[in-house]
Amino acid sequence: MSIYSALNSAMSGLSAASRSSQVVSENLANALTPGYTRRVLDLNSPGAAVPGVRVGSVQRLNDPVLISNRRVAEAEYGAAKVQADFFGRMSSLVGTVDDEMSLASQLSDFESSLIEAVSRPDSQPRLNDLSVKANSLADSISRTAEGLRDLRIVADNAIGAQVDTVNQALKEIEKLNARIMVVEAGGMDAVSMHDQRDQLIDQVNEIIPVNIVRRGNGQISLYSTGGVRLLDHTASELSFTASRDIMPHMTLGNGMISGLEVDGKPIDTSADGPLRGGTLTAQFEIRDVTAVEAQEDLDAMTADLIERFQDPALDATIGATDAGIFTDDGGFYDAANFIGISNRIELNDLVALDGTGETWRFRDGLYAAAQGDPGDSSLLQGYSDALNTSRTVSSVGLGTADMTASTVSANLLSRFAQDNETASRASTFAATSFNELSQAELALGVDTDAELQNLMLVEKYYAANARMITVLDELMETLLRM
Repeated sequence: MSIYSALNSAMSGLSAASRSSQVVSENLANALTPGYTRRVLDLNSPGAAVPGVRVGSVQRLNDPVLISNRRVAEAEYGAAKVQADFFGRMSSLVGTVDDEMSLASQLSDFESSLIEAVSRPDSQPRLNDLSVKANSLADSISRTAEGLRDLRIVADNAIGAQVDTVNQALKEIEKLNARIMVVEAGGMDAVSMHDQRDQLIDQVNEIIPVNIVRRGNGQISLYSTGGVRLLDHTASELSFTASRDIMPHMTLGNGMISGLEVDGKPIDTSADGPLRGGTLTAQFEIRDVTAVEAQEDLDAMTADLIERFQDPALDATIGATDAGIFTDDGGFYDAANFIGISNRIELNDLVALDGTGETWRFRDGLYAAAQGDPGDSSLLQGYSDALNTSRTVSSVGLGTADMTASTVSANLLSRFAQDNETASRASTFAATSFNELSQAELALGVDTDAELQNLMLVEKYYAANARMITVLDELMETLLRM
C-alpha cells in the first residue's frame, strides 16, 4: 500500500468515525423522545481497488409490518374505547341493580308509596309522599334522557375536533412530503422529517385507519381502508359542521345534523363504511345509531309509564285529551309525538307539591270537582294494578313483549349493563393487543447500553485511524530528512 493510499484510508476512517459518533449521540439524546426511530450509518467499501471506507446515508431502523399492525391495533382500541365510554356512561345514567337512584329503584319506590297510600287513602302525608316519589321518578327519567342527549352532543363535538385534527395533519404531511423530496434530492438526510411524518400518520390513523402507498423520491400517499383518498400529492379536505345542540328528533337521516364530506363528496360514516375502524366512525356510530336506539328504549319505557295512568277507563275524571299522573311537558301525551318523550316527562301539576299540590286527587280523580270519600282506595288500587298489568312494549333494545312496568325498567337496566360489559371486554382486549404491539415496536428503539458500546467502538476506530495518520506523518518526516 502506498503512503497516499494509507493516508486516504485513515482520513476516510476518521470521517466515518466522526459521523458514526454523531449518529450514536443522536440516538442516546433521543432515547426517550416519542416517535424517534433509531438510526444507523450506512458504511461500506468504495471498491476492491480503492482503500478506505465510504460513508453512506443515515438509515432508520424500523419494521414496516410491525408498525402497520400496531396502527391497526391502535385504531381498533380507540374505537373500542369510544364505545366502552358511552355504554359505561349510559349504564351509570340508568343505574345498576344495587343502585338506589336507578330508574328501576325509583319505580319501585313509587310503587311502594302507592301501596302504602292504598292502605291509608285518608292519610295526607302518604298522599304527599306518593307525589314526591312520582316526581322523583319523572325527574330521574328526564335526567337520564338529558344525559343521553349530552352524550350525543359530546360525540358530535368530538367529530368536529377530529375532522380538524385530520385536516391539519394531512396538510402537514403534504408539506413534509415536499420537503423530504427536496432534501433527499440534494443528497442530505431527511430522517428527522420521516419521524415527524410518521407521527402525523399515527394521528390520522387513530381517527381514520390508513393504507400507505410509497411513491418515488420519498413521497407517500394515504388512503382509507375503504379506498377514500386522503393524500395523493395534495391533501384532501374533510368537511363537517358541528351542532351547538342536538334534540332527540334530530338525526342524520332527516338532515337536521351534519354528515361528513371529503373534497365535497358525501361519505358513508357507518361502522362498515369506507372510513371504518377508527375513532371517527365510532363517534358517528354513537351519535347516529347507538344513542338513537338508546333514546328509543328510554322513550318506550316512558310512553308505557305515561299511558298506564292516562287511560280514562282507569280514572273517570280524565277526558280523552287530558293528561294523566305523568304528562308530556305538562300536557296530554300523544303517541304520534313519541320521540323525546323521556326528555319531556313531568308530574301532573295538579298533584305536584311544587304545583297545585292537591294530592287528594290521587285518591278522588285528577280532574274531580271536589274531594270524595277519604276512605275510598279504589282509584289508588287501580293505579297499583295498572303498574302490574302486562302491556305490549316494543323498541330496538328491549324487543317486543308483554311486560309490566317493573319488567320494562328492569330490562332497560339489564340491556345497558350487558352492553357495558360487552364493550368493556372488547376495549380490554383491544388495549392488550395494542400494548403488546407497542412494546414490540419499542423493543426496536434505542437501547442505551448497546449505543454506549457502539460509542466505545467508534472511539477505538477513531484512535486507530488517528494513530495511522501520526505514523504516516512520522514516516514522511523521516523520508524528507534523508
